[in-house]
Amino acid sequence: MRALVCHHLDEDRSGLVLEPDWPEPPAPGPGEATVAIAAAGLNFPDLLMLSGGYQFRPELPFIPGTEACGTVIATGPGAEAWAGVRVLVGARGGGFAERLTVPVAALRAVPAGLDDAEAASFTVGALTAWVGLMTRGRLQPGERVLVTGAGGGMGLAAVQLAVAIGAHVVAAASTPERLALATAAGAAETILIDRAAPVIARRDIDVVFDPVGGALVMPALRSLQRGGRYLIIGFVGGRQVAVPLNRVLLGEIEVIGVRAGEYARQDPAAGRRHITAIDSHAAALRPHIGLSLPLERGAEAFAAMAAGTLLGKAVLHP
Repeated sequence: MRALVCHHLDEDRSGLVLEPDWPEPPAPGPGEATVAIAAAGLNFPDLLMLSGGYQFRPELPFIPGTEACGTVIATGPGAEAWAGVRVLVGARGGGFAERLTVPVAALRAVPAGLDDAEAASFTVGALTAWVGLMTRGRLQPGERVLVTGAGGGMGLAAVQLAVAIGAHVVAAASTPERLALATAAGAAETILIDRAAPVIARRDIDVVFDPVGGALVMPALRSLQRGGRYLIIGFVGGRQVAVPLNRVLLGEIEVIGVRAGEYARQDPAAGRRHITAIDSHAAALRPHIGLSLPLERGAEAFAAMAAGTLLGKAVLHP
């Protein structure tokens, strides 16, 4: 089968190669199913894994791709009910291939109304937005939310969810095109920022949802009013930031780490509730697909993600 395979780790992603005749996945065992992949979405952890920069490091060689959509084509004992079902796949890798065998616990039926590309790009963004804003951030209707990176897939999911529950969204992004997407998703206000020297002249924000980090950390932190919550989602803008704890103390600010996948691993029952919640909001959380490419052009999709030029989500089709 065809697959994108990482053979060695490198910042330039030179280890990623399209293999036209990679071995088929194993036949499904008890409680497992094989899925024919129709589309797979790119996420920032996929990019980090190619250089060894993510906390989970699969053994080499490996097929990246943590979320996908497809149809079950074979089942093992105890998994027969999944035969022929159109499913979402959530795994730690393997999505950028024509077929994948996983435990059925990694599958769920596609929420109504999502096409293959949307379904393949839905879970990571929507789930992180839900765990961040609703569970960890305790967002309430009417509160002001600052979303950084608001034109990317993760940021747009947060904008959509915050709007859906009645919050007032202030979207920050580095290009007018990204801000236009955030506005279309329901953001009430926008802030055009300079990536190198961002300025946010707000002091009335209740919750910051920040997948960017880097130079944005301090301006975003300063935007919070007393008792505000700062949600650390990721570091696409860089990691090297020293946060003065006196500001956190004087403002009575909460700095909160958000790891949606780890939350579910530590508390499976809560993880199931989160999945049910986002699936019930799927119509409001449909991802924007800004780049859709065949599998053999996967390197282009990763390059766009690394350069920060993606609008919304990127999807590969085997």
